[in-house]
Amino acid sequence: MKRCLFILLLCAWLAPAQAHKPSDSYLSLAVHDRQIEGQWDIALRDLDFAIGLDGNGDGELTWDEIRARHAAIVAYALQRLQVASDQGVCPLKAVEQLIDSHTDGAYNVLRFRADCPGGAAPASVTIGYTLFADLDPQHKGLVKINSGGTTQTAIFDPDSPRQTISLAAPDRLAQFGAYVKHGIWHIWIGYDHILFLLSLLLPAVLLPAVLLPGLREQQHGLKAAFVDVLKVVTAFTLAHSLTLSLASLSLVSLPSRWVESAIAASVILAALNNLLPLFPGKRPVAAFAFGLIHGFGFASVLRDLGLPQGSLLASLLGFNVGVEIGQLAIVAAFLPVAWLLRKTWLYRQVLTLGSLAIALVACVWLVERLADIKLISA
Repeated sequence: MKRCLFILLLCAWLAPAQAHKPSDSYLSLAVHDRQIEGQWDIALRDLDFAIGLDGNGDGELTWDEIRARHAAIVAYALQRLQVASDQGVCPLKAVEQLIDSHTDGAYNVLRFRADCPGGAAPASVTIGYTLFADLDPQHKGLVKINSGGTTQTAIFDPDSPRQTISLAAPDRLAQFGAYVKHGIWHIWIGYDHILFLLSLLLPAVLLPAVLLPGLREQQHGLKAAFVDVLKVVTAFTLAHSLTLSLASLSLVSLPSRWVESAIAASVILAALNNLLPLFPGKRPVAAFAFGLIHGFGFASVLRDLGLPQGSLLASLLGFNVGVEIGQLAIVAAFLPVAWLLRKTWLYRQVLTLGSLAIALVACVWLVERLADIKLISA
């Protein structure tokens, strides 16, 4: 009974992670002299929660229901977005609304236009972004600005709702730093990536080791655990860095739906390996093989952000570095705690029941992504 309760509680804790990432919106601005053309992709599930789109309450959104709320969507969204040039406020005017699909569901596409004051093209734009700030403190706005052949990017959240962005071509070091931040954020919100990595790391502190002369058992055990984790993380890093680069440079492309489904399947296999060894002694090999698929998943955020052509390699390298920093931070937090608890009853339960819970949640992800349905509410 206690085990069943533990599994249910863990599943309930993991359930909100049904999508590849939590709430994000994607805002693109194209600056042409004094005119700005914008496109804002906002998740329908978020809009439904904020202003109500499901007119008949059946849990399914239809085009007629969404179209009936177009005016409400425009009012809600544009009240929470302000754009100004260095010469004054640029009033926003909605042009049209469409529907598009992202890896985590359907999005409303709001296209708008703004005419900035003054007689010359702006040198900078100031953006105020407060979408869902009162509803979801984890919401992020991923903003891309194209001007004069250069691309700038920024991330907005309730803690940084207002930013001024220069339209001059950024130096490569600044672009590198910006994409490092994007990479760190992406790995920390990629629940399926995190659960895959943790599934591979959980048994590391329990692996048997052959004692070396002159070393105490505890010293060697910690060394063996560290070496094992290093192998797993290195294999995962090399693999996803390879496919992330290939996909981001448009050299290889796979359907996002199948990539996300394969990522869910990799989480299932990694978790089940802790219960029924599927690849005994081959965890680094498995990390590399599945890491190739995860790299395509990492690349999806870069496609949404866009890679600036003027500093393409610096941006791609920065994103890779950010992913690794975020990944190593998770490992650094996990390994000491796991090592201290490795001989306790609690850790054995986490390994077995936790792996089972992860596998169950990943099974739900897999069904959702293959069938393009939602089984767990976000």
